[in-house]
Amino acid sequence: MSNLPATAASSRLQGAEQPGTQQFLTFTLSSELFAIPIEHIREIIEFGGLTEIPMLPPFLRGVINLRGAVVPVVDLAARFGRNVTEIGRRTCIVILEVEQENQMLALGIIVDAVNEVLSVEPGQIEPRPSFGAKIRADFIDGMISLGERFVIALDIQQVLSVDEMATLIGMNTNEELAAAPA
Repeated sequence: MSNLPATAASSRLQGAEQPGTQQFLTFTLSSELFAIPIEHIREIIEFGGLTEIPMLPPFLRGVINLRGAVVPVVDLAARFGRNVTEIGRRTCIVILEVEQENQMLALGIIVDAVNEVLSVEPGQIEPRPSFGAKIRADFIDGMISLGERFVIALDIQQVLSVDEMATLIGMNTNEELAAAPA
């Protein structure tokens, strides 16, 4: 057996059986359906035990303790410029691994509900629209065609760009310091 992580090994096996097929986890956010490739997903946990940190932008809801590791949690709705996610009984945190400066970082995203895993053929993926989406175009990797409807496939590296979020956090802190009375 190779030294690849289980998700990478299983996706390679999947690809060997059905060339070109890709698997996506679908989830709901503000009644819209989104998808992310499963190779980025480490696990899905129930919402709870979130520690809020003062003076962070609304999209960074706080951190969780995941088996001794501190994992930042991003509110995906707020990251898309919408209202913060209302926590409900189906609200989950999807733990993802994103690459940053040649190392893998664990980040959590808050979603309203996790739906299913889709096996998608290459012909089902359409290019991202240049207009009409309710989120930034660079956050969209493509559109998955499911007959009469589409699911937005996210470019998770772009959505969770650590450099961009760090810049936004720095801007937010600087704005609050500038607004503070001297």
